Amino acid sequence: MRSRTLTLAAVAGAALLATAALPATAAPSRTVSPASAQEGSVSASALLAKVTSCSQISSGKYKTDDETSATVPVCGKNGAVFWKADMDIDCDGQVTAHCNGDADPWFQDDTAFHQSDGKPLRAESLPYVVVPSTSSIWKYTSYGIKGGGVVAVVYNNKVEYAVVGDTGPTQIIGEASYATAKALGIDPDPETGGADSGVTYILFKNSQVSPIESHTAAVSLGDSLAKQFLQNN
Repeated sequence: MRSRTLTLAAVAGAALLATAALPATAAPSRTVSPASAQEGSVSASALLAKVTSCSQISSGKYKTDDETSATVPVCGKNGAVFWKADMDIDCDGQVTAHCNGDADPWFQDDTAFHQSDGKPLRAESLPYVVVPSTSSIWKYTSYGIKGGGVVAVVYNNKVEYAVVGDTGPTQIIGEASYATAKALGIDPDPETGGADSGVTYILFKNSQVSPIESHTAAVSLGDSLAKQFLQNN
């Protein structure tokens, strides 16, 4: 739910501080050991084979960061929409050990969609994806995408099922929760982590996990919808 704008000086300063804090034997890395190498029965390669070409449904294209050019379209398929982008880390929602105002300079204590008890989502433990807020570029609700909708996130030959959990800037795309990144082996640090490219987001139309905070339910429904996606495309 935020726009990440950093000056080059701030980025450089953060990088120097991060490097200084590392032990002498450590090397900076954007990947961590994945919590889950594969969820469900549908392989990453099978899903990617269905999204090799794009039938653009967005009126324009998105940036992956404030300073980049707009190069990412939203594409349509039978039963789904998808995009290929980077992954920035969303740590918004409930305050936890790794998602809070100290760990994340952009932290907000709310998410666009809430748990069944009315509380914001927990980015640290719930895999969720951020969709761009409605704009002239694209209106996600017009394509059957809603809060709690199922998303197959594919990266480095891994599949992680997530829910649509938050909304972001109107001109930027490619963001997911701390838990999503960690499960895919991506550095989940909200300030220095993420993936520069290579992430595919497949959002299944008219789907909804209930309750939204049940990852088990997301995996079960996601696997079923992924099989249908393969059959229908």
